[in-house]
Amino acid sequence: MTKIFGAPAKVAPTPEAATAPAAPASAPATTTPGIAAAVAAVVAAPVATATLAADNVIAAAPLPEVDVTALLDGLAAKSSEKGLDWKKSIVDLMKLVGIDSSLHARQELAKELHYSGELHDSASMNIWLHKEVIKKIVENGGKVPAGLIH
Repeated sequence: MTKIFGAPAKVAPTPEAATAPAAPASAPATTTPGIAAAVAAVVAAPVATATLAADNVIAAAPLPEVDVTALLDGLAAKSSEKGLDWKKSIVDLMKLVGIDSSLHARQELAKELHYSGELHDSASMNIWLHKEVIKKIVENGGKVPAGLIH
């Protein structure tokens, strides 16, 4: 999922964290999710940054709106593989941003996004995945045509 939705951004430590003992190596780090990695990695789009609020609570800065359509259409125009229809196909969207689009990779993504349908029904799973990925892009500051939002 991080290949599509981005690697977590590092959060600045609070003053208390600077004096606290270091967490064991096996402890998970505190993170803030970034904009879709498919967009951010390819075009280095800005992502939310953590800021320290007055009461020492970490708050995410507002996400900038990113014109995902223009970015992905630009990538499609430059792609050596012609005919990628990222607006309709999760496979084409994954190919366009250079990640594994195999059935196994899509099944793993579906699990991470909590797909409740049959993983071997690839047609239904693909439709659901595409809708869910577009939804996540929009939730993270991406601007897409209204017709893609279901």
